[in-house]
Amino acid sequence: MAALSKARRIVVKIGSALLVDPAAGGLKADWLVSLAEDVARMKARGQDVVLVSSGSIALGRGVLGLPPAELALEQSQAAAAVGQIRLARAYEEVLQPHGIITGQVLVTLEDSADRRRYLNSRATLEQLLSLGVVPIVNENDTVATDEIRYGDNDRLAAQVAVTVGADLLVLLSDIDGLYTASPALDPSATRFDRVEKITPEIEAMAGDAGTGLSKGGMKTKLMAAKTATGAGCEMIIALGSPLRPLSSIEEGAAHTLFAAEGDPQAARKRWIASMKPQGRILLDAGAAKALAQGKSLLPAGVTDVSGSFGRGEPVEICDASGAVLGHGLARYTGEEARAIKGHQSDEIEAILGYIGRAALIHRDDMALTI
Repeated sequence: MAALSKARRIVVKIGSALLVDPAAGGLKADWLVSLAEDVARMKARGQDVVLVSSGSIALGRGVLGLPPAELALEQSQAAAAVGQIRLARAYEEVLQPHGIITGQVLVTLEDSADRRRYLNSRATLEQLLSLGVVPIVNENDTVATDEIRYGDNDRLAAQVAVTVGADLLVLLSDIDGLYTASPALDPSATRFDRVEKITPEIEAMAGDAGTGLSKGGMKTKLMAAKTATGAGCEMIIALGSPLRPLSSIEEGAAHTLFAAEGDPQAARKRWIASMKPQGRILLDAGAAKALAQGKSLLPAGVTDVSGSFGRGEPVEICDASGAVLGHGLARYTGEEARAIKGHQSDEIEAILGYIGRAALIHRDDMALTI
């Protein structure tokens, strides 16, 4: 299938029901091995892959012998603490034979709501992917409380896709796509092969969570689709239970594709450009020319910094005459930016007292008009 085979960067969401055998409380080893084969195939053809995986609480519950009923918050957190280490080890064991290094990334809703944390998460994931690592992302259930939770990994996966600029999000589910009604309740229900736009009528078709281990239903999947497609990322809902589920999609297995609104880079630029600037950065001619060539903004090219802004907040980028060249997300506070302006990147540690990032504003965090 073209969307899967041609995507540059893919986020795959894996639910607990696919990974964990509820009767035995352990992992479905054969299925996980087959998923690793799919990931290795995608990596071999040059694609970046991020896995957003549930399963830590379900695994920990089995190890600790906790009841199948709804767990109290502290029980869920304890189960997650026990399950997370087993889940990460399981992915490492199945991907290592393919020469693939894995890394565990635990996040909460606050990490995407707060611009500073968002930038840190983005930088970490980008660095992992540039090193060829397959990040295994999950909600940090050991510390997350209701007010800082995503609550389901469908929406978490969509946010991760936006964060890393993915062009495809795949939700491996217990159903092979979006239907006009629940197929279990309505035999005449039909599946959508493609959804160009999520209308109120389509949202009205969403049902609730389907399995005992799953927190997300079609409603959360449509919420994920709105987030992903609005950021220029296509999304697929497909049946995840077959062995090698991603290969199955490529070979023509039934699924629903949600079309993207533009491309990820353009959507990100629109988002940055729409923000109200909290400060202003003036550049010398050399730095302005470097930006026009697609380079990041280094402190050495900055002549003046005004305004009070925090890390991750938007600023105006201007040339020496004050003409606005665009907007960007600063990787330093206004006070820090003033301290390092005009200096080389290798001087940052001596000035600020810690090893900082080389760029004041990374090229991926800029929306320029030049």
